[in-house]
Amino acid sequence: MARQLDYHTLREIFDRFRADRPDPKGELEHVNAFTLLVAVVLSAQATDAGVNRATRPLFAKIDTPEAMLDLGEEGLVGHIKSIGLYRNKARNVIKLSRLLVEEYGGAVPNSRAALQSLPGVGRKTANVVLNMWWGYPAQAVDTHIFRVANRTGIAPGKDVTAVERAIEDQVPVDFQRNAHHWLILHGRYVCTARKPKCATCVIRDLCDYEEKNL
Repeated sequence: MARQLDYHTLREIFDRFRADRPDPKGELEHVNAFTLLVAVVLSAQATDAGVNRATRPLFAKIDTPEAMLDLGEEGLVGHIKSIGLYRNKARNVIKLSRLLVEEYGGAVPNSRAALQSLPGVGRKTANVVLNMWWGYPAQAVDTHIFRVANRTGIAPGKDVTAVERAIEDQVPVDFQRNAHHWLILHGRYVCTARKPKCATCVIRDLCDYEEKNL
């Protein structure tokens, strides 16, 4: 685990991230809060690209919890068989759709506690929805962000909760809204697990990673 970088270094890092990707976006395709929630639930242990291939035709027809309940579990399975753990995920999507209809009038709630009360929705999923749909500076720490945060010294922590807290505590507030997107995209395309692309990395001179692949 790298040491925690100082404030001025963090500002420079995120200034460079912003210059490189001024308007970073999550890569899960969706048309509203409900389809975003479903997409994030389906994305557990799956790639965004794989989820998008499965959900593109699904969301063209099914974009409300009521419509999802009408489709039913077996109907949903037919759309998402290419996604890992599809049976369990289909069950959770139907259950959460029913709860949304019964408890929230068919709307997706915008509190973390309410979101986490839904089947298949953990803290990371809730944070993605809060960030991407409502613009709340929630930090959804996945494997990419955990790796980048610890490898670089941006927000080191022993577990995902510690990294989430470190991002919230250490990253300057004007970068908080997009920090999650910059870090995940950096981890997905530059600071990769096996062969990080250090030679083309915009923060290579600021990063504390000792085994740079230059």
